[in-house]
Amino acid sequence: MSRNQDGKGKGKITGRGNANSKTKSYARGNAPIKKNTQAVKKSSNPDEMRLNKYIGNSGICSRREADENIAIGLVTVNGKVVTEMGYKVKRTDEVRFDGQRIMPEPSVYVLLNKPKGFATTTAESKGKTVMDLVANATSANIKPIGRLGRNSVGLLLFTNDDKVMQKFTNSKNGVARLFQVELDKNLKFEDLKKIQEGFKVDGKLIAVEEISYIKDESKNHIGIKIKNTGNTILHTIFDNLHYDIVRIDCVAIGHLTKKDIPRGHWKHLTEQEINTLKML
Repeated sequence: MSRNQDGKGKGKITGRGNANSKTKSYARGNAPIKKNTQAVKKSSNPDEMRLNKYIGNSGICSRREADENIAIGLVTVNGKVVTEMGYKVKRTDEVRFDGQRIMPEPSVYVLLNKPKGFATTTAESKGKTVMDLVANATSANIKPIGRLGRNSVGLLLFTNDDKVMQKFTNSKNGVARLFQVELDKNLKFEDLKKIQEGFKVDGKLIAVEEISYIKDESKNHIGIKIKNTGNTILHTIFDNLHYDIVRIDCVAIGHLTKKDIPRGHWKHLTEQEINTLKML
């Protein structure tokens, strides 16, 4: 009787000399291949997202519908038609759906009552800027429409809506802004009429929508309405007529006013305000 048969001195079973054993051999060349998970794992870029998600976030349609529209060539990225599923884009890319530019986030509209001392820029190298004042308003990539000088105050509108931005930058059909301007001396009536009628500076016609003295104020306080996106034209007008501007305050943008917005504060536009803005 063998050692294994009488149950005494049980030893370890080996594969050697056991012809009936079906144990696996791990000799060189037969060892299981271990997957290198690090090699196949693709790094994800937080600044990128799938094109269908980008379209879905814009509110145009669902992601599934976005895939269908991508497949039939309705979507372009930076001017080129993209039909590849899973294609990734950056926030800075120009994505168009059936010719219309879209954004990867809902449209946001923020109205700021700008205080003195803040530059109207998105550049971080310019010291205190208006972007600091609206930093907590939204996570959307909003930008100021038009400009107010660092020492100017008043209303400034921010949005990520390209169509609304185009309304303001359209030289023919721009949105009017009303300013209250304080001068270093009284504005002569003949100069007021000259501004009202329009005059040329270096061969270029300088025109305003409206201009008037402000009721119950001295003649150096002027109300002036323009459609230009900046306030440089105000300096051009009064510099050429030999007046110095002491203060500029934007008190209205279209139908939007400073009511209930203290200096240095902001608010989100109401749905009614947004709809009216789009109809201007």
